[in-house]
Amino acid sequence: MHAGSGDLAPGRPSRWRDLGRRAISASVLAPIALAGVWFGGLAFTLLIGAAALLLVTEWARLCRHARAPWLLAGGTIWIVLAAAALLWLRADPTTGRANLLFLMLLIWAGDIGAYLVGRLVGGPRLAPLISPGKTWSGAAGGIAAALAVGWGAACLLPAGGRPLRVAAVALVFCVIGQFGDLAESWVKRHFGVKDSGTLIPGHGGLLDRLDAMIAVAPFAALLALCLGRGVLLWE
Repeated sequence: MHAGSGDLAPGRPSRWRDLGRRAISASVLAPIALAGVWFGGLAFTLLIGAAALLLVTEWARLCRHARAPWLLAGGTIWIVLAAAALLWLRADPTTGRANLLFLMLLIWAGDIGAYLVGRLVGGPRLAPLISPGKTWSGAAGGIAAALAVGWGAACLLPAGGRPLRVAAVALVFCVIGQFGDLAESWVKRHFGVKDSGTLIPGHGGLLDRLDAMIAVAPFAALLALCLGRGVLLWE
């Protein structure tokens, strides 16, 4: 799902036409992702490796007609960096599982909040020249949902969390995720395609589904590096 996605005007019944496919896809993909994070080890490594391979393939197809080699190469490097960041985060035996669960719930909440509020409220476009379907209301809804779920997750996960610190981390990661979403939208608009692929019904390609995570993961790893191993991201 995308921040503020939905290029259909509020009030039209068809604005929810893809909701069923999105829900089905999410019900299949979410348990797989959660299981990989929960068990870690080889299962998570294989999951991330397969996802990275599919993402690089989608990116290569998306940019196959590009006359700017840096844009193909740059995207591939960032995908690999994000994959490495996720593996490094999960490898922490003390906080790896909790940190990744927090990160995933935060991004999912931002996506869902943006989708629902963007479709319900509509309003001024966030970046009409990049992605006409994204609205300011969707962006605000995504941030609000991420803040609420981030705080709730931090309270349920080990060590609780200080509300202001949790809110700050959730806000920063959500905003970075939305910028990642916009960046991917700009690339698709540049190449004149609607989706990065057709792998996931209702979502398009895997890149369409994981654009926010790809953007956030390296920054989450950087924060974890600054805090030190064994420290929760929101502490």
